[in-house]
Amino acid sequence: MTSLDKPTSETDQPHRTEEQEAEAKAVTEAALFEAFGGVRGMVETVLPGLLFVTIFTINKNLHVSAIAALAVSLALVAVRLIRKDTVKHAFSGVFGVAFGVVFAMMTGNAKDFYLPGMVYTLGLALAYLITTLAGVPLIGLILGPVFKENLSWRTRNPGRKKAYAKASYAWGLILLAKCAILFPLYWWADTAQLGWVLVALKIPPFLLAVYLTWVFLAKAPPPIDVFAEMEAEEQAEKARKAQAASARNYEG
Repeated sequence: MTSLDKPTSETDQPHRTEEQEAEAKAVTEAALFEAFGGVRGMVETVLPGLLFVTIFTINKNLHVSAIAALAVSLALVAVRLIRKDTVKHAFSGVFGVAFGVVFAMMTGNAKDFYLPGMVYTLGLALAYLITTLAGVPLIGLILGPVFKENLSWRTRNPGRKKAYAKASYAWGLILLAKCAILFPLYWWADTAQLGWVLVALKIPPFLLAVYLTWVFLAKAPPPIDVFAEMEAEEQAEKARKAQAASARNYEG
């Protein structure tokens, strides 16, 4: 077993000072901000649906509402491209809106604009729960590369794996609760009612899940920077080779 594979126990982790605790919280906050897009990502998530339901509430025109929602999604991507920002959050919004537009146009039912997103939310909730039960919590797969730890938490950092499991369960249960509200409304409410509830439920559950993730990870052992470890191993190997070559030259 190499140094990169050696597991660490929770009791092996040194006690952190208040300054280190504050730094851990700041690092965790920055990583979550990067992973989930921050305030701008939330705006890009909410704006197309808000525009759709606002226009539909006013004129009941599915085509105008759908085209407006898709247009604003594309505009958000264009702004990011012009500013040379990351486009992953904006692109995910475009795909979500596009699926909703296509589905609603095919069925002629304006409520179907929301259905693909609702099904995606349900699938994501199940993915969080199932992967956690399988021992590979989804939030760890998402955040591992952000923290430069990749999958080291699975075998080498049990305290961190436990935190990822708690966070994934939180995400899964929060999203399931959201689905438990939305799917009955899909059958019972009209398009405007469903749309406004959806808009209202976009941000609060998301913020709750992110907050709980921050709480769990900020209290967890720090991530193992596997990239720094690999770089250190490479430097050590180069030093060993240089030393061996120097010894051979000396002997020669």
